[in-house]
Amino acid sequence: MSQERVPSDPRASLFSRLALPTAVLFASAVIFQAPALAASAMAPKRIASAGTIVYCSDMTGPPLEFLDQNTKPVGSDIDIGNEIAKRFGVKSEWKNIPFKGLVPALLAQQCDAVISQLFDKPERREVIDLVDYMNSSEALLVRAGNPLKIHSLDDLAGHKVAVENGTTIQELIEAQNKEFQAAGKKPADVVVYPKDTDALQALQIGQADVYGTTLETGAYYMGKSPNTFEVAGPPFHQILTAIGLRKNDEGMKDAVQMAVDEMKKDGTLLAILKKWGLEGDMVK
Repeated sequence: MSQERVPSDPRASLFSRLALPTAVLFASAVIFQAPALAASAMAPKRIASAGTIVYCSDMTGPPLEFLDQNTKPVGSDIDIGNEIAKRFGVKSEWKNIPFKGLVPALLAQQCDAVISQLFDKPERREVIDLVDYMNSSEALLVRAGNPLKIHSLDDLAGHKVAVENGTTIQELIEAQNKEFQAAGKKPADVVVYPKDTDALQALQIGQADVYGTTLETGAYYMGKSPNTFEVAGPPFHQILTAIGLRKNDEGMKDAVQMAVDEMKKDGTLLAILKKWGLEGDMVK
C-alpha cells in the first residue's frame, strides 16, 4: 500500500514539545462557554441572533482537543473555534461527542459546527460542507524501543492494532488487511474502541501491539511519555483537515471561510498552531 511521507523537518516540534498541559479525559459530554468579544467577520444571522456558536468535538485527541485538569476544553482546535466565535462577536460553547457521532450530531442540529481534526474526504463533502484550515497525517504508536519492528502499515500482518471507532486510520488498516489477505498473509487484528484514549490505553497495558492514530496525537503522547511510547516509522496519509458545517445552514460556510481566511492573513492561525507545536501543519 502506497504511503505519502511527510517531510520531517517542519514537524520536528511535534516530537520535542514536552511542555503541553496534561489531559484529564472524561467520557461524558461537557459544555464550556467562552465570552463574546468585538466582532470582525460577519456572523450568520442565526448565530448573531443566538449570541452563541456551538461546537461538537471529540475531546480525546491532544494536542488538538482535550480536557485539562479542570475539565476545561483546551487545544489548538479549541483555540481556533474560540477565535472564530470572537470574530463573530458571539460566545462559544463546546459539546464533547464521540468521534463516530460528530457528523450525526451536526446533522441533528446539536451543534453549529464540528471542529475535531475532521479530515476532508470526498464522501464527507457529499454530506456536509467543509472549510479547510490545516493538514494532518496518520501514524502508528508502539511501545518504546519498537520491539516488534513495526515501521509501516505493511508490517501490521498478524498484529493486534487498537483504533478509535470511525477514524481514517481504521479505514486504512482495514484496506491494508485486504492486501494481506490477497497476499496470503494473516490480517491485522483491528480492535475498535469508542474513544481514542481507550485505544491508547490498550497499547499501554499490553492489550494491543500498535495504536493507530494521527501523527499529531501520537507525537503528543510520545513527548509526554518518551520512555513508554514511540512513533513507528514515518508519518503517512497527509490530508487536509476541516471544520464541518451543515449544507443547509444559510451563510455559515461563507462566514466561517471568511474568518479562517482572516486568521491566515493576520497570522492568528499560525500563532495558534505554533502554540501547540503544530506549525508544520499550516496550510497556505
